[in-house]
Amino acid sequence: MTGEFFRLVLMGLLCALLIVATITDLRSRIISNRLNLTVAGLAPLWWIASGVELWPGVAVQLLVGAVVFALFAGLFAIGMMGGGDVKLLGALALWFPWQVMLALLVLMAILGGVVTIATVIHHRMTRKAGQPEVPYGVAISLAALWLLGERYFNHFA
Repeated sequence: MTGEFFRLVLMGLLCALLIVATITDLRSRIISNRLNLTVAGLAPLWWIASGVELWPGVAVQLLVGAVVFALFAGLFAIGMMGGGDVKLLGALALWFPWQVMLALLVLMAILGGVVTIATVIHHRMTRKAGQPEVPYGVAISLAALWLLGERYFNHFA
């Protein structure tokens, strides 16, 4: 019972951090390094609470985190993604098994399209100058929240 309670507390903390990331990204287009570091720093506690073995479990999580970070750092380098978004994805990759991380990326891409369209429409309606800045952290956070809640809300899977 204690292990499951600890997992729920950690999941609640992650959900709260994702909500904060969404709000700050909407307001200022910034996801703080402190928030991303907290998400990454809580991952080892999640591994312990979830019974992830050091080998190969933790090693795979670290590899997935590094690969996701490297791929999206490439998108940052060519100006297609913000640095906070890249760090948030890398930190989240430490929490989710690689199969779930793939689902997160697909869902993030779909939600990112919706966020982009909404941002462009808002930008044009308010007649702001320059290019719109898309708060992609919103799509990342919503995709992660969706996957975290899916096991509790989808009783048909």
